[in-house]
Amino acid sequence: MARIIGKLTKKSRRYEFMLTERPTDLRRSNAPGAAKDARRAKLSNYALQLREKQRIRFTYGVTERQFYNTYLKSAKIKGVHGHNFLGVLESRLDNLVYRAGFANTRAGARQLVNHGHVLVDGVKVDIPSFIVSKGQVISFKETSTKLDVITEALAGGRAVPTFLDVNKDNRTAKLLHFPERTEIANDFNESLVVEFYNR
Repeated sequence: MARIIGKLTKKSRRYEFMLTERPTDLRRSNAPGAAKDARRAKLSNYALQLREKQRIRFTYGVTERQFYNTYLKSAKIKGVHGHNFLGVLESRLDNLVYRAGFANTRAGARQLVNHGHVLVDGVKVDIPSFIVSKGQVISFKETSTKLDVITEALAGGRAVPTFLDVNKDNRTAKLLHFPERTEIANDFNESLVVEFYNR
């Protein structure tokens, strides 16, 4: 399981971006440890690239090694590298469980996967970083379909991206196609990550 050490609230303030799915995490605009009225210094190109890399990495809750390996894997896919990079991150099993509305947070989705509740095409997969392919179906063990955390998450009515076909009653989600950039709502600037690794 990928562990992101440190409070995400502080990281959210540092990177000026919500890194968790909790709506009340950002209450102060100043950076951690800075005076309340302190002005933020203008960032260099390198600092901007690094910040964007960290923003995306912390959002998906992956380690630096996983993040870089995903970057390398996405380079082999035809098309725009940055777009494909986000598409692979979106195709992670833990992220799709979250995107389908079966968990309130990515961390909660990762826990469902780690604890063996999740199936892919009827086979248990307990690896959060597992990359789901087009046409594969995510479901849950029969004894897990009525878990309170899943029921409560579905009751939240979060919007489901168009690359997923979700059946809330059966607790299933099918990946219709590789996630396209226009279907990923986050306002990431993934080109900065490409620039960072191409230095």
